Amino acid sequence: MRHLRCGFVAAALLLTASPSFAADDVIMLPVANAINTPEAQQKLPSSVKFYFGNQPVGRIAQTFDQFVSNRKTNAFAKSDDAACQRAFLSALISLHQRADELGANAVIHIVSYYRKHEVSSDTEYECHKGFLMAGVALRGDVVRLADH
Repeated sequence: MRHLRCGFVAAALLLTASPSFAADDVIMLPVANAINTPEAQQKLPSSVKFYFGNQPVGRIAQTFDQFVSNRKTNAFAKSDDAACQRAFLSALISLHQRADELGANAVIHIVSYYRKHEVSSDTEYECHKGFLMAGVALRGDVVRLADH
């Protein structure tokens, strides 16, 4: 009975937690730090290239579609970098899978697209991190580059 009462108290505290627990901090982080991790190197085969913002891409042979990937991850007790990198990597994996499905070899003009708000950068991505969750949304054009 005592454990049940403690559980109810804990649940009540979570439901009435101060807004600081529900914070949604907007963080800009370097793309290079995330894509150069061993995990990213292992999970993102080189068959699809990623181009952020307005990076030069060369000649486009075929355009398939525009795709949005919105990924979230558990951020509890994780650093901003660790939680955001995990969500970012998950979003890139999703873009990579879409490109593979369509027979594309690149995703270009990748922008952060959290809650349909576009933030374009050649070198950074936007992450929203709260107490329990971190989220990254990316939008990019799935294409086949001629010189790949």
